[in-house]
Amino acid sequence: MKKALVTGAAGFIGSHVVSQLLDANVAVRALIRPGEDTANLEGMEIERIEADVLDAEKVRQAVSGVDTVFHLAAIYAIWMPDWSRIYEVNIQGSRNVLWAAFQSDQVKRVVFTSSISALGIAPGKEVSNEETPFNQYTLGSHYVITKYLSQQEALGFAQNGLDLVVVNPAFPFGPNDIGPTPTGKAIIDIVSGVNRTAFDGGMNVVDVRDVAKGHLLAAEKGRTGECYVLGNKNVTIAELMKIVYQAIGKKGVFIPKLPINLLKGATSAMAMWADHVSKKPPMSTPVEVTYASSYLFFDNAKAKTELGLTFRPVEASIKESIEWFKSRGMI
Repeated sequence: MKKALVTGAAGFIGSHVVSQLLDANVAVRALIRPGEDTANLEGMEIERIEADVLDAEKVRQAVSGVDTVFHLAAIYAIWMPDWSRIYEVNIQGSRNVLWAAFQSDQVKRVVFTSSISALGIAPGKEVSNEETPFNQYTLGSHYVITKYLSQQEALGFAQNGLDLVVVNPAFPFGPNDIGPTPTGKAIIDIVSGVNRTAFDGGMNVVDVRDVAKGHLLAAEKGRTGECYVLGNKNVTIAELMKIVYQAIGKKGVFIPKLPINLLKGATSAMAMWADHVSKKPPMSTPVEVTYASSYLFFDNAKAKTELGLTFRPVEASIKESIEWFKSRGMI
C-alpha cells in the first residue's frame, strides 16, 4: 500500500484511519464533504479533495492514482428532518465509490466500512457473528437498513471481481468524536445526568483506534468478500452506565431496567417534539430504544484470528472519551 483514498476522512473513525496510515508511511488522499469540520485532520500532511460522494465524477477523480480505497463516508443518525439524504449518501454514495474503484486499473483493494447493524442479531443474549443472517427488516431504522443494503452492494462488487473486504465496527468510543456521534452523545448524556435510565439490552463497545487498526489490517490480511466484526467487549446497558460512572469517579444513581414500553412512550414524545417543534435530534427515539433493548453482542474471533487484531481495555477507552469531551466543553 503506497497511496490510499479515505472517504469520510474527517469523521470519527476516518480521522483515526488517516492518522494510522500516515504512521505506516502511506500517502493519504482525503475526501472531505464540502463545508465539513476538518478539525480532526489538523496538522496532518495529506492531500485533500473537497467533494460529495454523490458527485460521481469527483469520486472518479479522487479514486484515480491510488492503490487502496477506504470507504467510510456515511451518515450515522437516529433522527433527521428528511431521511432521503441518508439513503442517497449511504447507498448511492457507496455505489459511486465502488464503481470508481471497480473501473480503476490502479486500485488493488477496497476496505468497505459497514457496521454491526448490517448483521443479524441472535436471540436473547446469544452472541452474533459475521454469519448471523440479517433479520432487522421490520425494525424501522433508516440507518440500519441503509447500512445493510450498502453492504450487500459491496459484497456484490466483490463477487464480480473487486478485491474488497468489509469491516463491521461495533460501538466505538475515544477521542475525535466531534459530532458527536449518537454513541458519543449517549456517553455525554450519562455523564451530564440527562440520562439516568438503564433497561434490558446490551452492546459491544470498542476503542475507535482499534477500529481504525482493524481497517489497516483488513487491507493487509483480509480475505476478499469477507466481513470482519471490529468489536471488543459485550456489556449490558447497566454495565455500560457503571463503567461510565467509574470513569468519572462517582457511584452514580440510575434506574435499573426501566420498562421498555415506558421508554418507548417517552422517546415517542421526544421524537414528535423534534419532528414538529425543535427540528433537532432528540435524546432517543422508539426505534433506537427497540434496537438497543436487544443484546447486540458480537464475537470478534474472526478479526483476532485472521487479522491479528488486538484491543485496548474498554474502560480506559470510555474514560479517555469522556476526558476528550470535557476538554472541548461538550460535557
